[in-house]
Amino acid sequence: MTVADRVQIHDVQILSDDWYVLKKTTFSYRRGDGTWQTMTRESYDRGNGATILLYNLDRRTVVLTRQFRFPTYVDGYRDLLIEAPAGLLDRVTPEERIRAETEEETGYRITDVQKIFEAYMSPGSVTERLYFFVARYDAAARISPGGGNLAEGEDIEVMELDIGEALAMIGTGAIRDGKTIMLLQYAALNLFRC
Repeated sequence: MTVADRVQIHDVQILSDDWYVLKKTTFSYRRGDGTWQTMTRESYDRGNGATILLYNLDRRTVVLTRQFRFPTYVDGYRDLLIEAPAGLLDRVTPEERIRAETEEETGYRITDVQKIFEAYMSPGSVTERLYFFVARYDAAARISPGGGNLAEGEDIEVMELDIGEALAMIGTGAIRDGKTIMLLQYAALNLFRC
């Protein structure tokens, strides 16, 4: 029996279609014991995205960004969020999107990106699948200061950090973004061998 055989959709209501789409769905799910249970869940569809960690093995550095994030602000976090560059796919491949986002946000033009995995970041309520990449960088790859897209409200600071310092920032709480933590841990285990 597939998961599709275990789900029956009864009703879908669109609660919001402003920034992205918020739906309320009533469905029945066949439990492991064979009984059916009716439930209601909300799902937020914001599309899929891509993220990347730029790294330099010789210098033992990584490139991250720092920017204002309204949802973390309303949750009580009163600092700018330190993150790996990322963006929504918007009808292009993950590789195309991450190259464009990297240049827009950091000013680095990269060509060779390596996909390392895909993950659902908050599967209890958000449909987004995130594609994770890494890529080498050096000073010659920087063609602009970066900073993001003003029309989208971005005001991004570019940070170049020692890998050890970046990893320590996870423990101190200076880095709280899930995708960034995952990329830094991947780098520590597979790239820098920290």
